[in-house]
Amino acid sequence: MMHSLRTAGFTGAFLATGAIAHAQAPAPSASRPPIRALGAVAATNKDPLGQVANIRALPGGKLLVNDVSARRVLLLDSTLTVLKVVADTTPGNPNAYGQGFASLIAFRGDSTLFVDAQSLSMLVIDANGEVGRVMSVPRAQDAMMLAAGGVGAGAFYSNGHLVYRGMPGMRMQTLNGAPQMPSLPDTMAITRVNLQTRVVDTLGFVKIPKTNTNIQQTDDGKMTISIEVNPLPMVDEWAVLPNGDVAFVRGRDYHVDWVSPDGSRRSTPKMAFDWKRLTDEDKTKLVDSVKTILDNQAAANPNNGQAMAAAFGAAMGGGGGGAGRPQVIMRFEAGGGAGGAPPTRAPQIQPPKIGVVAASELPDYQPPFFATSTRADADGNLWVLTIPTKPQPAGSVYDVINAKGEVTERVLVPEGRTVLGFGPGGVVYLARREGTAPNVVTHIERASVR
Repeated sequence: MMHSLRTAGFTGAFLATGAIAHAQAPAPSASRPPIRALGAVAATNKDPLGQVANIRALPGGKLLVNDVSARRVLLLDSTLTVLKVVADTTPGNPNAYGQGFASLIAFRGDSTLFVDAQSLSMLVIDANGEVGRVMSVPRAQDAMMLAAGGVGAGAFYSNGHLVYRGMPGMRMQTLNGAPQMPSLPDTMAITRVNLQTRVVDTLGFVKIPKTNTNIQQTDDGKMTISIEVNPLPMVDEWAVLPNGDVAFVRGRDYHVDWVSPDGSRRSTPKMAFDWKRLTDEDKTKLVDSVKTILDNQAAANPNNGQAMAAAFGAAMGGGGGGAGRPQVIMRFEAGGGAGGAPPTRAPQIQPPKIGVVAASELPDYQPPFFATSTRADADGNLWVLTIPTKPQPAGSVYDVINAKGEVTERVLVPEGRTVLGFGPGGVVYLARREGTAPNVVTHIERASVR
């Protein structure tokens, strides 16, 4: 089973609780650099976009944009004005944007791959927004993870390989006609596939947020689903640098493990961080706060639970609104012993109940970052969005980490913005989002790093 669950509300809850204790924490190995402001914004797109999943910076300041809510790929000029529609859902358009996951991947030179999970294809787009050819994805079973740019760090091209986060094989079994939820992993493999030979190897593993899911079926055939989330998970991050190095940023002790294109490995020392300890009281306060937010969200958006139920139902073979879209993947098999045959029709799915894990499952020290918080810039640095541990100016602070595994700078991104990606010459692209899903409007801003 694969599903995504937004945790922005949980992040806000954590920051709002003020639940950080002033207990003695491990001393950092060195002092932290002072916070400096990001450079000035030079351009903003004139026509608001939908929900932008990812971008690809091109020569001359041009930009490819993956607008997932409008299901289109756009080419913008250096003023961030739309030059052309590269792919969309217009009937008869040979460059179709499917109904499943899709993502942009920087490819050879100035070319870009547009991966469409539904069609199992990859369009090769040149720097002028023209599609030169169409490739098949290396392996059909990995299409969703190649295209899921918003899950983890997405996928990258490196020295003849595609590097991406793999998806474990999850099998849901039935016992006496009732589905049994498998144990979900708390780690995932970072894999790479050779585009010529299709040989796949594993580069390493990252710790991911773990979601506890329980499914029960009543005597009248109704199925209830309960999901417990951890609002403060200890996770790892990863990214591919321009030279092909794969960086694994470890959340538990904040150091980087590196894998070079030739397979050689090295680790750099722990980086300085202002660790803060969470007491039992702090953990309980945070869990209670997140529960309140979830209850308020459920009351304000009652249709959201129905949509999630429809996705589960479609994945179980019942059709419905999520049919054909790789949002949730399940496979029923007869369980051992007294197991019965897989159900011939999908049971009635009730809206899932979203809860929070017990306070005892929260870490003893505040993690340095959340999931999906790391980007690599064009100069070979990692940018890690950190979780505040002490008062700071309004906005978001990124640790800039060099190839030696050292935090060289701490950069303040203006409030309400997140880093979308980077371009050559010290260019950074920001997303300023307004509204809530599915009615998100995005403004892209081009700024200088300094």
